[in-house]
Amino acid sequence: MEAFTQNIQVRWSDLDPNGHVRHSVYFDYGAQVRIAYLQKQGFGIGWMKSHGIGPVLFREEAQFHRELSAGDQLVIDVQLSRLSKDNRKWSMRHRIMRGDEICATLNLDGAWLDLKSRRIAPPPKELLEKFETLERTEDFQVFPRKKEE
Repeated sequence: MEAFTQNIQVRWSDLDPNGHVRHSVYFDYGAQVRIAYLQKQGFGIGWMKSHGIGPVLFREEAQFHRELSAGDQLVIDVQLSRLSKDNRKWSMRHRIMRGDEICATLNLDGAWLDLKSRRIAPPPKELLEKFETLERTEDFQVFPRKKEE
């Protein structure tokens, strides 16, 4: 499995008036890393548009462990934590780290969206082949498709 990380520095504009990183910025960091991963694999915004498929999120959750400050150097990873048997739905986890210290954990559920039909769809084979190489969490699970879908 392939590990993917990205370095990000906490900017002044990421802070609230109290000098804390705004909660929404953590989610922005995660989105940046997810899109950077897809871009590195050759599946950037242009590819998604031309192939009519893209990611959609259903749930995003953050757990805050340590306070961040302006100028902190962060490393953010992305791991696959669940994948449906039909590969349409997935869950990911990001760890936001300062050195060896985990400062926040993001968990999210999403799927591949057919941009024309606006329905959940399996990804094209070439995307799936790369996506399946993403590093998996220690508690990775395959979850079954629900009957009502």
